[in-house]
Amino acid sequence: MSRRTVKLVLLALIILDIIFPVVIFGLHPLWPQLFHGMNHDDTLGLLQRLGAGWAAFAVWQIVAYLKWEREPGWLAVVAGIRWTEIWADWVYVYFADHSTLLAWVALGGASPVNLLAGWYFWRAYRFYKCKAPDAPPPPPTAARAA
Repeated sequence: MSRRTVKLVLLALIILDIIFPVVIFGLHPLWPQLFHGMNHDDTLGLLQRLGAGWAAFAVWQIVAYLKWEREPGWLAVVAGIRWTEIWADWVYVYFADHSTLLAWVALGGASPVNLLAGWYFWRAYRFYKCKAPDAPPPPPTAARAA
């Protein structure tokens, strides 16, 4: 489990989770056009809620990027963040009245990506928590003590 790979995967997710809120908040009409083929008419603010969620993911992943080598527990946080989204994109695209092919491909692929990313970061956490410099040694097992 390479430190460089962990950093690259985190960085890729950070970039992705920054792009979505930028599109949703900064290029307001673009998201509904790309993903739904229609103009924005979300009077409930659910699209902005979606953008805020992705912005929060980006913030916590940036924290993890900066701290995980000293505190591997941040990798477990990222795993949990990714796993919270396993079903959300499928539910979103399924229940939307109008969805473009891009929406079905991008959002359909997002759920497996989140599942795998969560699994990857959970494995990385388990790997690096044992290598943490201040981690206590594992307790002796019955076989070693005998």
